[in-house]
Amino acid sequence: MHLPEPDPARLAKKEAAVKALLAVLPRECVLHSAEDLIAYECDGVSAYRQAPMAVVLPRSTDEVSAVMKILHGLELPVVPWGAGTGLSGGALPLGDGVTVALAKMRRILDIDLDNGCAVVQPGVTNARISQAVATEGFYYAPDPSSQIACSIGGNVAENSGGVHCLKYGVTTNNLLGLEVVLADGEVLRVGGKSLDAPGYDLMGLLTGSEGLLGIITEVTVRLLRKPETARAVLAVFDTVEASGQAVADVIAAGMVPAGMEIMDKLAIEASEDYAKAGYPVGKEAILLIEHDGPEVEVDYLLQRTEVVLRAAGATEIRVSKSEKERLLFWAGRKAAFPAMGRISPDYYCMDGTIPRGALAKVLGKIRELSGSYDLRVANVFHAGDGNLHPLLLYDGNVPGELEKAEQMGAEILKLCVDVGGVLTGEHGVGIEKRDLMTYQFNERDLDAMQYVKCSFDAESLLNPGKMFPVLRRCAEFGSMHIHGGKVPFPELERF
Repeated sequence: MHLPEPDPARLAKKEAAVKALLAVLPRECVLHSAEDLIAYECDGVSAYRQAPMAVVLPRSTDEVSAVMKILHGLELPVVPWGAGTGLSGGALPLGDGVTVALAKMRRILDIDLDNGCAVVQPGVTNARISQAVATEGFYYAPDPSSQIACSIGGNVAENSGGVHCLKYGVTTNNLLGLEVVLADGEVLRVGGKSLDAPGYDLMGLLTGSEGLLGIITEVTVRLLRKPETARAVLAVFDTVEASGQAVADVIAAGMVPAGMEIMDKLAIEASEDYAKAGYPVGKEAILLIEHDGPEVEVDYLLQRTEVVLRAAGATEIRVSKSEKERLLFWAGRKAAFPAMGRISPDYYCMDGTIPRGALAKVLGKIRELSGSYDLRVANVFHAGDGNLHPLLLYDGNVPGELEKAEQMGAEILKLCVDVGGVLTGEHGVGIEKRDLMTYQFNERDLDAMQYVKCSFDAESLLNPGKMFPVLRRCAEFGSMHIHGGKVPFPELERF
């Protein structure tokens, strides 16, 4: 087999970068051989792969800053990398760029229970934070299904949610402070241990920015007291649409459960085979609901919930009788994604968000699309906040199947926008939804976002090619940078 000749210019740039990086990092923290780069070819969207020029693994904020100064000086693009579990292609490497992986920054720096917070490095996994404070009766509320593997830095970059985000909020609602290294190596700190910080909400801006504005090197998270009681309900329905309507009915009754999740027949069967959670195989849909708080309050809410569910058409209702059974209910839900590997060679995980009142309509339309595209769909999603995760099953070895899944996924996301929702809930835009941004946002909307990007990263070196449907350099927008320069909107100068 004839291999293409290496590009001399690219090789020279790589050699210069590696030499400069080895001046500030030990050899084991700079990866550049082909075999070492394989593990960084893709994030959780494995259909798209690209080996980076090199990977660096800094161990501290100072090292991240030094690395960014070098890469900025060499004008090399940078892709931040957390745990590689992202599901939008947001961490897809660039062939002419360097991936900055934060896996070595995995220390819990401070636990301050008096102030209800913890300070952690970005490589700490989501689940480890709760494990570290569990014996003291505290926990960290956001709980993505991948919480045993996903990193807190990645959670901040994507503003991740989880099964309990209905009551306790997503990542942005559970942060107190951030430390971020900007594109030129400057270190920026926003927020802290106090409940509120003066000035603009830069922390809110940076959370969910998908690595386009800076690299997160430290996170101060809010810790909560474990509720006195938590119990889960498993309700069975004859149709997915009926389960969706039940969600709206529970909320309309004035209750805000800790979590509400729906799984359809295919997801139920795959998860049960994988996790053995006792799910009712053969049923069309289940709705999982959890209430927590004082025991007397939980008992009252469970009674009210059962009345609403029966009125909505639930054919069976189970209430957890022990903590072990409650965790088992959720174990099946959290195993839904890996369980798909048992029934399909590949799956394409969607992430759109809709108003709760549109659940029944959208679920019915997804069923229609499944038939017209001849692709099986397993529906698993955060029903309480309308964050859908349809899993489109396909075989990447069959020509055209991936493209068909992509087309169907685009139709689902457009449907989400059409009913008043948005393109993403917690997975981010990345490359997956990049070219659909014009369906939700007009040109002026996108320009405003680009101005923000340019104010942090004037050379567009941080994660280029992600989120924006057309790659434009900041020079096209005039000079707008947080360190000074001309303001592109004259009408804003007076402020």
